[in-house]
Amino acid sequence: MHWVQNYDPFGNLAVSFFVACIPIIFFFWALAVKKMKGYVAGLLTVLVAVLVAIIVFKMPVSLAVSATVFGGFQGLWPIGWIIVTAVFLYKLTVASGHFKIIRDSIASITEDRRLQALLIAFSFGAFLEGTAGYGTPVAIAGGLLVGLGFNPFYAAGLCLIANTAPVAFGGVGIPILTSAQVANMDVMAISQMVGRQVPLLSLFVPFWLVFIMSGWKRTIEVLPAILVCGLSFSLTQFITANYLGPELPDITSAIASLVALTIFLKVWKPKTIFRFKNEKSEDGLVSGSEVTEQAATQSSNMHHSLKQIIQAWSPFILLVGIICIWGGLDSVKKALNSLTMMISVPFLDGVIDKTQPIVNESVPYEAVYKFDLLAATGTAILVACLISKYLLQLSWKKWIQTFRNTIKELTFPLIMVVSVLGFAYIENYSGMSATLGLGLASTGVAFPFVAPIIGWVGVFLTGSDTSSNALFSNLQKITGNQIGVDSTLLVAANSTGGVTAKMISPQSIAVATAATGLVGKEGSLFMFTIKHSLFFLAITALITLLQAYPLHWMIP
Repeated sequence: MHWVQNYDPFGNLAVSFFVACIPIIFFFWALAVKKMKGYVAGLLTVLVAVLVAIIVFKMPVSLAVSATVFGGFQGLWPIGWIIVTAVFLYKLTVASGHFKIIRDSIASITEDRRLQALLIAFSFGAFLEGTAGYGTPVAIAGGLLVGLGFNPFYAAGLCLIANTAPVAFGGVGIPILTSAQVANMDVMAISQMVGRQVPLLSLFVPFWLVFIMSGWKRTIEVLPAILVCGLSFSLTQFITANYLGPELPDITSAIASLVALTIFLKVWKPKTIFRFKNEKSEDGLVSGSEVTEQAATQSSNMHHSLKQIIQAWSPFILLVGIICIWGGLDSVKKALNSLTMMISVPFLDGVIDKTQPIVNESVPYEAVYKFDLLAATGTAILVACLISKYLLQLSWKKWIQTFRNTIKELTFPLIMVVSVLGFAYIENYSGMSATLGLGLASTGVAFPFVAPIIGWVGVFLTGSDTSSNALFSNLQKITGNQIGVDSTLLVAANSTGGVTAKMISPQSIAVATAATGLVGKEGSLFMFTIKHSLFFLAITALITLLQAYPLHWMIP
Protein backbone atom coordinates (compact mmCIF):
# COMPACT_ATOMS: atom_id res chain seq x y z
CA MET A 1 0.00 0.00 0.00
CA HIS A 2 1.21 3.49 -0.85
CA TRP A 3 -0.66 6.65 0.10
CA VAL A 4 -0.05 10.32 -0.76
CA GLN A 5 -1.14 13.01 1.67
CA ASN A 6 -3.71 15.49 0.41
CA TYR A 7 -3.59 18.80 2.26
CA ASP A 8 -6.65 20.26 0.54
CA PRO A 9 -9.27 17.50 0.33
CA PHE A 10 -12.10 19.97 -0.42
CA GLY A 11 -10.27 21.88 -3.14
CA ASN A 12 -10.70 24.97 -0.96
CA LEU A 13 -7.91 25.58 1.54
CA ALA A 14 -10.13 27.63 3.88
CA VAL A 15 -12.66 24.79 4.19
CA SER A 16 -9.93 22.16 4.56
CA PHE A 17 -8.26 24.31 7.22
CA PHE A 18 -11.50 24.55 9.20
CA VAL A 19 -12.12 20.80 9.06
CA ALA A 20 -8.52 20.13 10.18
CA CYS A 21 -9.26 22.33 13.20
CA ILE A 22 -12.15 20.11 14.35
CA PRO A 23 -10.11 17.74 16.59
CA ILE A 24 -8.34 20.71 18.22
CA ILE A 25 -11.63 22.55 18.76
CA PHE A 26 -13.12 19.38 20.25
CA PHE A 27 -10.20 19.02 22.65
CA PHE A 28 -10.54 22.64 23.79
CA TRP A 29 -14.28 22.08 24.27
CA ALA A 30 -13.80 18.83 26.18
CA LEU A 31 -11.27 20.31 28.60
CA ALA A 32 -12.37 23.92 28.94
CA VAL A 33 -16.17 23.73 28.56
CA LYS A 34 -17.14 20.21 29.63
CA LYS A 35 -14.18 19.96 32.04
CA MET A 36 -13.69 16.28 31.28
CA LYS A 37 -10.93 14.38 33.01
CA GLY A 38 -7.75 14.68 30.99
CA TYR A 39 -7.49 11.05 29.94
CA VAL A 40 -11.17 10.98 28.85
CA ALA A 41 -10.75 14.15 26.78
CA GLY A 42 -7.55 12.76 25.28
CA LEU A 43 -9.05 9.43 24.27
CA LEU A 44 -12.13 11.03 22.72
CA THR A 45 -9.98 13.55 20.83
CA VAL A 46 -7.90 10.73 19.36
CA LEU A 47 -11.10 9.08 18.18
CA VAL A 48 -12.33 12.31 16.55
CA ALA A 49 -8.94 12.88 14.86
CA VAL A 50 -8.83 9.33 13.50
CA LEU A 51 -12.35 9.67 12.08
CA VAL A 52 -11.51 12.99 10.40
CA ALA A 53 -8.30 11.50 8.99
CA ILE A 54 -10.11 8.48 7.55
CA ILE A 55 -13.36 10.10 6.38
CA VAL A 56 -12.17 13.52 5.20
CA PHE A 57 -8.46 13.14 4.43
CA LYS A 58 -9.02 9.62 2.99
CA MET A 59 -6.25 8.07 5.06
CA PRO A 60 -6.38 4.26 4.90
CA VAL A 61 -7.62 2.70 8.14
CA SER A 62 -4.48 0.58 8.61
CA LEU A 63 -2.25 3.66 8.31
CA ALA A 64 -4.43 5.67 10.68
CA VAL A 65 -4.32 2.92 13.31
CA SER A 66 -0.55 2.43 12.87
CA ALA A 67 0.15 6.16 13.21
CA THR A 68 -1.99 6.44 16.35
CA VAL A 69 -0.40 3.40 17.99
CA PHE A 70 3.06 4.70 17.03
CA GLY A 71 2.30 7.97 18.80
CA GLY A 72 0.97 6.12 21.84
CA PHE A 73 4.23 4.20 22.18
CA GLN A 74 6.13 7.50 21.96
CA GLY A 75 3.94 8.67 24.85
CA LEU A 76 5.05 5.71 26.95
CA TRP A 77 8.70 5.89 25.90
CA PRO A 78 10.51 8.18 26.29
CA ILE A 79 7.99 10.73 27.65
CA GLY A 80 6.04 8.57 30.09
CA TRP A 81 9.29 7.07 31.35
CA ILE A 82 10.60 10.54 32.23
CA ILE A 83 7.38 11.44 34.07
CA VAL A 84 7.46 8.26 36.16
CA THR A 85 11.11 8.52 37.17
CA ALA A 86 11.03 12.28 37.84
CA VAL A 87 8.00 12.01 40.16
CA PHE A 88 9.54 8.91 41.75
CA LEU A 89 12.72 10.81 42.61
CA TYR A 90 10.73 13.54 44.35
CA LYS A 91 8.65 10.98 46.26
CA LEU A 92 11.80 9.25 47.52
CA THR A 93 12.82 12.44 49.33
CA VAL A 94 9.35 12.59 50.90
CA ALA A 95 9.31 8.90 51.86
CA SER A 96 12.72 9.18 53.51
CA GLY A 97 11.69 12.24 55.53
CA HIS A 98 14.42 14.38 53.97
CA PHE A 99 12.07 16.69 52.15
CA LYS A 100 11.45 18.58 55.39
CA ILE A 101 15.14 19.53 55.41
CA ILE A 102 14.90 20.64 51.76
CA ARG A 103 11.90 22.78 52.68
CA ASP A 104 13.72 24.32 55.63
CA SER A 105 16.86 25.01 53.59
CA ILE A 106 14.82 26.95 51.02
CA ALA A 107 12.96 28.75 53.79
CA SER A 108 16.32 29.79 55.25
CA ILE A 109 16.86 31.79 52.04
CA THR A 110 13.31 33.11 52.05
CA GLU A 111 9.93 32.04 53.39
CA ASP A 112 8.17 34.30 50.95
CA ARG A 113 6.17 32.22 48.48
CA ARG A 114 6.72 34.79 45.73
CA LEU A 115 10.48 34.47 45.96
CA GLN A 116 10.39 30.71 46.41
CA ALA A 117 8.47 30.50 43.14
CA LEU A 118 11.23 32.46 41.40
CA LEU A 119 13.95 30.22 42.83
CA ILE A 120 12.26 26.87 42.20
CA ALA A 121 9.71 27.25 39.37
CA PHE A 122 11.69 29.76 37.30
CA SER A 123 15.44 29.34 37.91
CA PHE A 124 15.73 25.70 39.02
CA GLY A 125 13.05 24.67 36.52
CA ALA A 126 15.01 26.34 33.73
CA PHE A 127 18.11 24.37 34.69
CA LEU A 128 16.17 21.11 34.49
CA GLU A 129 14.71 22.16 31.12
CA GLY A 130 18.17 22.95 29.80
CA THR A 131 19.66 19.63 30.87
CA ALA A 132 16.79 17.15 30.53
CA GLY A 133 13.78 18.78 28.89
CA TYR A 134 10.46 17.01 28.28
CA GLY A 135 8.37 17.09 31.49
CA THR A 136 11.24 17.01 33.96
CA PRO A 137 11.13 20.68 35.13
CA VAL A 138 7.38 20.68 35.69
CA ALA A 139 7.43 17.32 37.49
CA ILE A 140 10.37 18.08 39.78
CA ALA A 141 9.73 21.78 40.44
CA GLY A 142 5.98 21.23 40.85
CA GLY A 143 6.56 18.51 43.42
CA LEU A 144 9.05 20.69 45.28
CA LEU A 145 6.63 23.62 45.49
CA VAL A 146 3.82 21.42 46.81
CA GLY A 147 6.19 19.99 49.39
CA LEU A 148 7.11 23.52 50.45
CA GLY A 149 3.45 24.23 51.19
CA PHE A 150 2.25 25.80 47.95
CA ASN A 151 -1.35 25.43 46.93
CA PRO A 152 -1.10 22.47 44.48
CA PHE A 153 -3.09 24.27 41.80
CA TYR A 154 -0.82 27.31 41.92
CA ALA A 155 2.27 25.08 42.03
CA ALA A 156 1.20 23.36 38.83
CA GLY A 157 0.16 26.56 37.05
CA LEU A 158 3.25 28.53 38.07
CA CYS A 159 5.64 25.79 36.93
CA LEU A 160 3.89 25.56 33.56
CA ILE A 161 4.08 29.33 33.03
CA ALA A 162 7.66 29.59 34.31
CA ASN A 163 8.72 26.91 31.83
CA THR A 164 8.05 29.39 29.00
CA ALA A 165 11.44 31.06 29.36
CA PRO A 166 13.78 28.08 28.76
CA VAL A 167 11.86 25.83 26.33
CA ALA A 168 13.41 27.17 23.08
CA PHE A 169 16.89 26.07 24.23
CA GLY A 170 15.70 23.01 26.20
CA GLY A 171 17.38 19.63 26.22
CA VAL A 172 20.82 21.11 25.47
CA GLY A 173 19.54 23.11 22.49
CA ILE A 174 17.77 20.31 20.63
CA PRO A 175 14.85 22.49 19.35
CA ILE A 176 17.24 24.93 17.63
CA LEU A 177 19.49 22.20 16.29
CA THR A 178 16.43 20.47 14.84
CA SER A 179 15.08 23.59 13.13
CA ALA A 180 18.48 24.28 11.54
CA GLN A 181 18.72 20.72 10.26
CA VAL A 182 15.16 20.61 8.87
CA ALA A 183 15.39 24.01 7.18
CA ASN A 184 19.02 23.50 6.10
CA MET A 185 20.09 26.79 7.68
CA ASP A 186 22.98 28.02 9.81
CA VAL A 187 22.38 26.89 13.40
CA MET A 188 24.23 29.87 14.87
CA ALA A 189 22.06 32.36 12.97
CA ILE A 190 18.87 30.75 14.31
CA SER A 191 20.33 30.63 17.82
CA GLN A 192 21.16 34.34 17.60
CA MET A 193 17.69 35.22 16.33
CA VAL A 194 15.93 33.23 19.04
CA GLY A 195 18.38 34.85 21.46
CA ARG A 196 16.98 38.24 20.39
CA GLN A 197 13.37 37.22 21.01
CA VAL A 198 13.10 34.82 23.95
CA PRO A 199 15.13 36.97 26.42
CA LEU A 200 12.42 39.62 26.12
CA LEU A 201 9.94 37.05 27.42
CA SER A 202 12.42 35.76 30.00
CA LEU A 203 12.74 39.27 31.42
CA PHE A 204 8.97 39.54 31.78
CA VAL A 205 8.06 36.04 33.05
CA PRO A 206 9.34 36.48 36.67
CA PHE A 207 7.24 39.62 37.04
CA TRP A 208 4.21 37.85 35.60
CA LEU A 209 4.61 34.84 37.90
CA VAL A 210 4.58 37.00 41.01
CA PHE A 211 1.74 39.14 39.67
CA ILE A 212 -0.40 36.02 39.13
CA MET A 213 0.25 34.91 42.69
CA SER A 214 -0.15 38.12 44.60
CA GLY A 215 -1.51 41.01 42.54
CA TRP A 216 0.02 44.36 41.66
CA LYS A 217 0.70 45.76 45.14
CA ARG A 218 2.46 42.64 46.44
CA THR A 219 4.43 42.35 43.20
CA ILE A 220 5.87 45.87 43.56
CA GLU A 221 6.99 44.94 47.10
CA VAL A 222 9.44 42.39 45.67
CA LEU A 223 10.26 44.20 42.42
CA PRO A 224 14.01 44.46 43.27
CA ALA A 225 14.23 40.66 43.55
CA ILE A 226 12.19 40.20 40.37
CA LEU A 227 14.56 42.49 38.48
CA VAL A 228 17.63 40.66 39.78
CA CYS A 229 16.14 37.31 38.75
CA GLY A 230 14.84 38.43 35.34
CA LEU A 231 17.80 40.57 34.32
CA SER A 232 20.43 38.00 35.31
CA PHE A 233 18.54 35.26 33.44
CA SER A 234 17.65 37.17 30.26
CA LEU A 235 21.03 38.88 29.89
CA THR A 236 22.91 35.59 30.30
CA GLN A 237 20.50 33.90 27.89
CA PHE A 238 21.08 36.64 25.30
CA ILE A 239 24.87 36.52 25.58
CA THR A 240 25.08 32.72 25.49
CA ALA A 241 22.66 32.31 22.57
CA ASN A 242 24.38 35.02 20.50
CA TYR A 243 28.02 34.17 21.17
CA LEU A 244 28.23 30.51 22.27
CA GLY A 245 25.36 28.75 20.48
CA PRO A 246 22.10 26.99 21.37
CA GLU A 247 23.37 24.25 23.68
CA LEU A 248 24.04 26.22 26.87
CA PRO A 249 21.71 29.28 27.20
CA ASP A 250 19.31 27.60 29.65
CA ILE A 251 22.04 26.14 31.84
CA THR A 252 24.12 29.31 32.09
CA SER A 253 21.13 31.62 32.61
CA ALA A 254 19.56 29.33 35.23
CA ILE A 255 22.79 29.19 37.22
CA ALA A 256 23.26 32.96 36.90
CA SER A 257 19.74 33.72 38.15
CA LEU A 258 19.93 31.18 41.01
CA VAL A 259 23.23 32.55 42.26
CA ALA A 260 22.29 36.21 41.75
CA LEU A 261 18.91 35.90 43.49
CA THR A 262 20.29 33.84 46.39
CA ILE A 263 23.08 36.34 47.05
CA PHE A 264 20.66 39.26 46.72
CA LEU A 265 18.24 37.72 49.26
CA LYS A 266 21.08 37.48 51.77
CA VAL A 267 21.26 41.28 51.89
CA TRP A 268 17.68 42.26 51.02
CA LYS A 269 14.36 41.12 52.51
CA PRO A 270 10.78 42.07 51.61
CA LYS A 271 8.85 44.10 54.19
CA THR A 272 6.17 41.43 54.45
CA ILE A 273 6.24 37.69 53.87
CA PHE A 274 3.59 36.48 51.46
CA ARG A 275 1.79 33.18 51.96
CA PHE A 276 -1.34 31.73 50.45
CA LYS A 277 -4.70 32.32 52.06
CA ASN A 278 -5.44 30.03 55.03
CA GLU A 279 -1.97 28.51 54.87
CA LYS A 280 -0.48 27.30 58.15
CA SER A 281 3.09 28.23 58.96
CA GLU A 282 5.48 26.01 60.93
CA ASP A 283 4.59 27.69 64.23
CA GLY A 284 0.87 27.16 63.68
CA LEU A 285 0.07 30.70 62.58
CA VAL A 286 -2.59 30.93 59.90
CA SER A 287 -2.01 33.64 57.33
CA GLY A 288 -4.50 35.54 55.23
CA SER A 289 -2.43 36.70 52.31
CA GLU A 290 0.71 37.50 54.29
CA VAL A 291 2.28 37.44 57.75
CA THR A 292 4.79 39.82 59.25
CA GLU A 293 8.46 39.35 58.58
CA GLN A 294 9.11 38.74 62.30
CA ALA A 295 6.51 35.96 62.54
CA ALA A 296 7.84 34.33 59.41
CA THR A 297 11.40 34.45 60.71
CA GLN A 298 10.35 32.68 63.90
CA SER A 299 8.58 29.96 61.92
CA SER A 300 11.67 29.14 59.89
CA ASN A 301 14.11 29.13 62.79
CA MET A 302 15.10 25.49 62.27
CA HIS A 303 18.75 24.63 62.02
CA HIS A 304 20.20 21.70 60.13
CA SER A 305 23.83 20.83 59.68
CA LEU A 306 25.50 21.29 56.32
CA LYS A 307 25.82 17.51 56.09
CA GLN A 308 22.07 17.06 56.59
CA ILE A 309 21.24 19.68 53.98
CA ILE A 310 23.61 18.16 51.41
CA GLN A 311 22.19 14.69 52.10
CA ALA A 312 18.62 15.94 51.63
CA TRP A 313 19.48 17.70 48.36
CA SER A 314 21.76 14.89 47.15
CA PRO A 315 19.15 13.23 44.85
CA PHE A 316 18.72 16.47 42.89
CA ILE A 317 22.43 17.30 42.90
CA LEU A 318 23.05 13.77 41.68
CA LEU A 319 20.31 14.13 39.05
CA VAL A 320 21.94 17.23 37.58
CA GLY A 321 25.34 15.52 37.45
CA ILE A 322 24.04 12.33 35.85
CA ILE A 323 21.98 14.17 33.23
CA CYS A 324 24.98 16.34 32.33
CA ILE A 325 27.06 13.18 31.87
CA TRP A 326 24.24 11.39 30.01
CA GLY A 327 23.66 14.15 27.52
CA GLY A 328 26.80 16.29 27.70
CA LEU A 329 29.68 13.89 27.16
CA ASP A 330 29.97 12.69 23.57
CA SER A 331 31.79 9.49 24.54
CA VAL A 332 29.04 8.54 27.01
CA LYS A 333 26.27 9.41 24.54
CA LYS A 334 27.95 7.33 21.86
CA ALA A 335 28.29 4.31 24.16
CA LEU A 336 24.67 4.54 25.38
CA ASN A 337 23.29 5.10 21.89
CA SER A 338 25.15 2.06 20.58
CA LEU A 339 22.50 -0.10 22.25
CA THR A 340 19.57 1.89 20.88
CA MET A 341 17.07 -0.10 18.81
CA MET A 342 15.56 1.56 15.72
CA ILE A 343 12.33 -0.26 14.90
CA SER A 344 10.56 0.31 11.59
CA VAL A 345 6.83 0.76 12.28
CA PRO A 346 4.84 -1.88 10.34
CA PHE A 347 2.40 -0.62 7.70
CA LEU A 348 3.63 2.97 8.19
CA ASP A 349 7.37 3.49 7.62
CA GLY A 350 7.94 4.89 4.13
CA VAL A 351 4.38 4.14 3.04
CA ILE A 352 3.15 7.75 3.13
CA ASP A 353 4.38 10.51 0.82
CA LYS A 354 4.50 14.11 2.06
CA THR A 355 3.78 16.54 -0.78
CA GLN A 356 3.47 20.08 0.48
CA PRO A 357 2.09 22.49 -2.16
CA ILE A 358 4.37 25.34 -1.06
CA VAL A 359 7.48 23.18 -0.96
CA ASN A 360 6.41 21.36 -4.14
CA GLU A 361 8.32 18.19 -3.38
CA SER A 362 7.39 14.63 -2.49
CA VAL A 363 9.33 12.66 0.10
CA PRO A 364 8.58 9.41 1.97
CA TYR A 365 7.42 9.92 5.55
CA GLU A 366 9.59 7.83 7.86
CA ALA A 367 8.12 6.03 10.86
CA VAL A 368 10.93 4.59 12.98
CA TYR A 369 10.47 3.94 16.70
CA LYS A 370 13.56 4.74 18.74
CA PHE A 371 13.85 2.56 21.83
CA ASP A 372 16.87 3.93 23.68
CA LEU A 373 16.77 1.88 26.87
CA LEU A 374 20.00 3.30 28.30
CA ALA A 375 20.33 6.65 26.53
CA ALA A 376 16.84 7.87 27.54
CA THR A 377 16.67 10.74 30.01
CA GLY A 378 14.24 8.72 32.12
CA THR A 379 16.88 6.02 32.56
CA ALA A 380 19.35 8.67 33.75
CA ILE A 381 16.79 9.76 36.33
CA LEU A 382 16.24 6.12 37.37
CA VAL A 383 19.98 5.78 38.00
CA ALA A 384 19.70 8.82 40.27
CA CYS A 385 16.77 7.12 42.03
CA LEU A 386 18.79 3.95 42.57
CA ILE A 387 21.81 5.75 44.02
CA SER A 388 19.48 7.97 46.09
CA LYS A 389 18.22 4.85 47.87
CA TYR A 390 21.61 4.63 49.55
CA LEU A 391 22.14 8.37 49.95
CA LEU A 392 18.76 8.73 51.70
CA GLN A 393 19.23 5.44 53.59
CA LEU A 394 16.01 3.85 52.39
CA SER A 395 15.31 0.11 52.61
CA TRP A 396 14.63 -1.82 49.42
CA LYS A 397 11.13 -2.50 50.70
CA LYS A 398 10.42 1.23 51.09
CA TRP A 399 12.05 2.03 47.74
CA ILE A 400 9.97 -0.55 45.85
CA GLN A 401 6.79 0.44 47.68
CA THR A 402 7.36 4.08 46.72
CA PHE A 403 7.87 3.10 43.09
CA ARG A 404 4.65 1.06 43.08
CA ASN A 405 2.71 3.95 44.61
CA THR A 406 4.15 6.30 41.99
CA ILE A 407 3.06 4.04 39.15
CA LYS A 408 -0.42 3.71 40.68
CA GLU A 409 -0.82 7.49 41.04
CA LEU A 410 0.39 8.12 37.49
CA THR A 411 -1.85 5.59 35.72
CA PHE A 412 -4.43 8.08 34.46
CA PRO A 413 -1.89 10.82 33.59
CA LEU A 414 0.02 8.25 31.54
CA ILE A 415 -3.17 7.30 29.70
CA MET A 416 -3.61 10.99 28.88
CA VAL A 417 -0.04 11.30 27.62
CA VAL A 418 -0.40 8.19 25.45
CA SER A 419 -3.66 9.49 23.97
CA VAL A 420 -2.25 12.97 23.36
CA LEU A 421 0.78 11.60 21.51
CA GLY A 422 -1.51 9.35 19.50
CA PHE A 423 -3.47 12.48 18.59
CA ALA A 424 -0.29 14.32 17.59
CA TYR A 425 0.89 11.51 15.34
CA ILE A 426 -2.43 11.00 13.55
CA GLU A 427 -2.44 14.77 12.92
CA ASN A 428 1.04 14.61 11.39
CA TYR A 429 0.75 11.42 9.35
CA SER A 430 -2.71 12.25 7.98
CA GLY A 431 -1.50 15.67 6.80
CA MET A 432 -3.86 17.68 9.03
CA SER A 433 -0.94 19.46 10.72
CA ALA A 434 0.40 20.55 7.33
CA THR A 435 -3.08 21.77 6.34
CA LEU A 436 -3.14 23.97 9.44
CA GLY A 437 0.33 25.33 8.63
CA LEU A 438 -0.51 26.00 4.99
CA GLY A 439 -3.73 27.77 5.92
CA LEU A 440 -1.89 30.11 8.27
CA ALA A 441 0.92 30.59 5.74
CA SER A 442 -1.49 32.10 3.20
CA THR A 443 -1.65 35.43 5.07
CA GLY A 444 0.90 37.28 2.88
CA VAL A 445 2.67 40.32 4.34
CA ALA A 446 0.97 39.70 7.69
CA PHE A 447 2.70 36.33 7.92
CA PRO A 448 5.43 37.49 10.36
CA PHE A 449 2.63 38.03 12.90
CA VAL A 450 1.24 34.57 12.11
CA ALA A 451 4.59 32.72 12.11
CA PRO A 452 4.74 32.32 15.92
CA ILE A 453 1.13 31.10 15.89
CA ILE A 454 2.18 28.20 13.64
CA GLY A 455 4.85 27.27 16.21
CA TRP A 456 2.22 27.62 18.96
CA VAL A 457 -0.10 25.22 17.13
CA GLY A 458 2.79 22.79 16.62
CA VAL A 459 3.69 22.65 20.31
CA PHE A 460 0.06 22.36 21.35
CA LEU A 461 -0.33 19.39 19.02
CA THR A 462 2.93 17.62 19.83
CA GLY A 463 3.88 18.88 23.30
CA SER A 464 7.39 19.58 22.06
CA ASP A 465 9.15 22.63 20.60
CA THR A 466 11.53 20.20 18.91
CA SER A 467 8.66 18.39 17.19
CA SER A 468 7.02 21.67 16.19
CA ASN A 469 10.27 22.84 14.62
CA ALA A 470 10.65 19.54 12.78
CA LEU A 471 7.11 19.91 11.49
CA PHE A 472 7.04 23.55 10.39
CA SER A 473 10.58 25.00 10.07
CA ASN A 474 10.86 24.33 6.35
CA LEU A 475 7.39 25.76 5.78
CA GLN A 476 8.47 28.94 7.60
CA LYS A 477 11.64 29.21 5.52
CA ILE A 478 9.94 28.84 2.13
CA THR A 479 7.07 31.18 3.04
CA GLY A 480 9.64 33.79 4.07
CA ASN A 481 11.38 33.48 0.72
CA GLN A 482 8.04 33.91 -1.10
CA ILE A 483 6.95 37.06 0.76
CA GLY A 484 10.42 38.67 0.98
CA VAL A 485 10.90 38.36 4.77
CA ASP A 486 14.17 37.03 6.16
CA SER A 487 13.65 33.29 6.72
CA THR A 488 15.99 33.29 9.73
CA LEU A 489 13.45 35.41 11.61
CA LEU A 490 10.50 33.19 10.68
CA VAL A 491 12.23 29.91 11.51
CA ALA A 492 13.25 31.40 14.86
CA ALA A 493 9.69 32.66 15.41
CA ASN A 494 8.40 29.12 15.04
CA SER A 495 10.47 28.11 18.05
CA THR A 496 9.75 31.28 20.02
CA GLY A 497 6.01 31.07 19.40
CA GLY A 498 6.10 27.42 20.34
CA VAL A 499 7.38 28.10 23.84
CA THR A 500 4.20 30.00 24.67
CA ALA A 501 2.12 26.86 24.02
CA LYS A 502 4.14 24.60 26.30
CA MET A 503 1.98 25.61 29.28
CA ILE A 504 -1.24 24.45 27.55
CA SER A 505 0.14 21.37 25.88
CA PRO A 506 -1.94 18.40 27.09
CA GLN A 507 1.28 16.51 27.68
CA SER A 508 2.61 19.25 29.99
CA ILE A 509 -0.70 19.56 31.83
CA ALA A 510 -0.75 15.80 32.42
CA VAL A 511 2.75 15.98 33.93
CA ALA A 512 1.80 18.98 36.11
CA THR A 513 -1.35 17.39 37.50
CA ALA A 514 0.48 14.13 38.19
CA ALA A 515 3.30 15.88 40.06
CA THR A 516 1.02 18.01 42.22
CA GLY A 517 -1.77 15.53 43.00
CA LEU A 518 -4.36 17.20 40.77
CA VAL A 519 -5.24 14.26 38.51
CA GLY A 520 -8.73 14.89 37.17
CA LYS A 521 -8.31 18.68 37.29
CA GLU A 522 -6.71 19.00 33.86
CA GLY A 523 -9.58 21.10 32.51
CA SER A 524 -9.33 23.65 35.32
CA LEU A 525 -5.55 23.88 34.90
CA PHE A 526 -5.96 24.30 31.14
CA MET A 527 -8.38 27.18 31.70
CA PHE A 528 -5.91 28.77 34.12
CA THR A 529 -2.97 28.64 31.68
CA ILE A 530 -4.70 29.34 28.34
CA LYS A 531 -5.13 33.08 28.93
CA HIS A 532 -1.47 33.46 29.84
CA SER A 533 -0.45 31.40 26.82
CA LEU A 534 -2.45 33.60 24.45
CA PHE A 535 -1.09 36.76 26.10
CA PHE A 536 2.52 35.60 25.68
CA LEU A 537 1.76 34.51 22.11
CA ALA A 538 0.43 37.98 21.26
CA ILE A 539 3.63 39.54 22.64
CA THR A 540 5.78 37.15 20.60
CA ALA A 541 3.77 37.76 17.41
CA LEU A 542 4.11 41.53 17.85
CA ILE A 543 7.88 41.25 18.43
CA THR A 544 8.24 39.15 15.25
CA LEU A 545 6.17 41.59 13.18
CA LEU A 546 8.26 44.53 14.37
CA GLN A 547 11.52 42.69 13.70
CA ALA A 548 10.34 41.79 10.19
CA TYR A 549 9.84 45.42 9.19
CA PRO A 550 10.81 48.47 11.36
CA LEU A 551 13.29 46.55 13.55
CA HIS A 552 14.83 44.54 10.71
CA TRP A 553 18.31 45.47 11.98
CA MET A 554 17.85 42.98 14.84
CA ILE A 555 18.06 40.03 12.43
CA PRO A 556 21.60 38.57 12.33
